[in-house]
Amino acid sequence: MNAIFTRVSTRQFEQREVDSKYIIKILRAAMAAPSAVNQQPWEFWVSKDREINEKLSQVTPYATPAKNAPVVIIPCYRTENLNAPQMVLIDMAICSENILLEAEELGLGAVMLGIAPLEDRMDEVAEILKLPENIRPFMLIPVGYPLNKHEQEDRYEPSKIHTL
Repeated sequence: MNAIFTRVSTRQFEQREVDSKYIIKILRAAMAAPSAVNQQPWEFWVSKDREINEKLSQVTPYATPAKNAPVVIIPCYRTENLNAPQMVLIDMAICSENILLEAEELGLGAVMLGIAPLEDRMDEVAEILKLPENIRPFMLIPVGYPLNKHEQEDRYEPSKIHTL
């Protein structure tokens, strides 16, 4: 899994379409994530709509990469029929990381843009996407072909390892 060591946050994208087969591979990877008591709380909205992506890019000061991304994946979660509701955000973080890693494996770039747990941002995204009441947005993940590719920095720091 070299993607772990080559993935970087991509905030600028080429203006070329991402093939649907790649989006399906990315979503399959997301749904392969482990979740607490296998509750699989996720639902995914995929936007290729420029107008919607423009609106999403204004939800936070950090969401501007969504504006020109060919695709924005919005991982969301159910609020009902959960066996471990207190673990939902962890489940969602794991599936979102799988999205980033699979995008890298496919030669695409992506970046995580935080929405949850900030209710005002979550409400705004829910309104833009017209989400059902029982679905809450977790984050925005713009995906596309990187305009520029740079190397990942080595973050390994032995001083942060404590052996007992």
